[in-house]
Amino acid sequence: MLVIVAPGQGAQTPGFLNPWLELDGVADRLRQWSAVAGLDLVHAGTEASEEEIKDTAVAQPLLVAAGLVTAGALFADGTLPQLVGAVAGHSVGEITAAALAGVLSTDDALTFVRERSLGMAEAAAATATGMTALLGGDPEEVAAKLAEHGVTAANNNGGGQLVAAGTLEQLAALKADPPAGARLIPLKVAGAFHTAHMAPGQERLEKLAPTLTAADPLVAYVSNKDGEAVGNGAEVLARLVSQVSNPVRWDLCMETLQQLGATAVIELSPAGTLTNLVKRNVKGVATLALKTPADLDKARELVAEHGGQETDA
Repeated sequence: MLVIVAPGQGAQTPGFLNPWLELDGVADRLRQWSAVAGLDLVHAGTEASEEEIKDTAVAQPLLVAAGLVTAGALFADGTLPQLVGAVAGHSVGEITAAALAGVLSTDDALTFVRERSLGMAEAAAATATGMTALLGGDPEEVAAKLAEHGVTAANNNGGGQLVAAGTLEQLAALKADPPAGARLIPLKVAGAFHTAHMAPGQERLEKLAPTLTAADPLVAYVSNKDGEAVGNGAEVLARLVSQVSNPVRWDLCMETLQQLGATAVIELSPAGTLTNLVKRNVKGVATLALKTPADLDKARELVAEHGGQETDA
């Protein structure tokens, strides 16, 4: 069974869309989408600096647009629903997955990510917050230490990899008093995403959601909330809204993909982060990071070999 996954914020690098713009129609498509996203997507993906694309209001629409462009290049004939068994995304990548599954139209997905990015950027500006990755350590001891310092496990990426989020003061206290055996790596992000600090962003999306149309997914849609495959479009949209202030359980998403019978996973551009996690946590699954058009032939081979298989659930 073939799975398509879409990465989250932090995967972007300066100029990563340059090779994709060499494909016919991609630049025109991005220019059309720019009007909806409220952002010059061509500039953001080609000429913008590393500092520019770190901005939440830039990074999130750019990532969704990139995922849709690369999926469109791989499934140019519109056969994704017939060939793909499941889709999943990490954080903002869930919006890409929702569009690929047919839950949201492209315009609605870009409208949603525009409001999401602006709401989260505003929430991040209100309080000095951040995120720190924790690698290793005893899970119970790590959880206890996070609770002691009042920080939230905002992402669980599997294999003992957590991302803690909170105020800068809380993260400094955690750094000074870390869990035994855990390595801490401060992340260059603008705020404590997927925590209560993002509540204003969620409120913004709650107002937007009733104006959007959500269809039931055409393929299995695996949710960050609990790793469940959600079959109702309204429920997918509700989860996208609440996701901004709740943890990402990518560990549970990977467990579900294995249970569904995944045999191959292709990650959309800017790819690499999620395929690396899948390699470490899901055994016996072929993976491909679709970074540039040069990877399309290998991706098509995987689609031909693994596409069209039914899920095991």
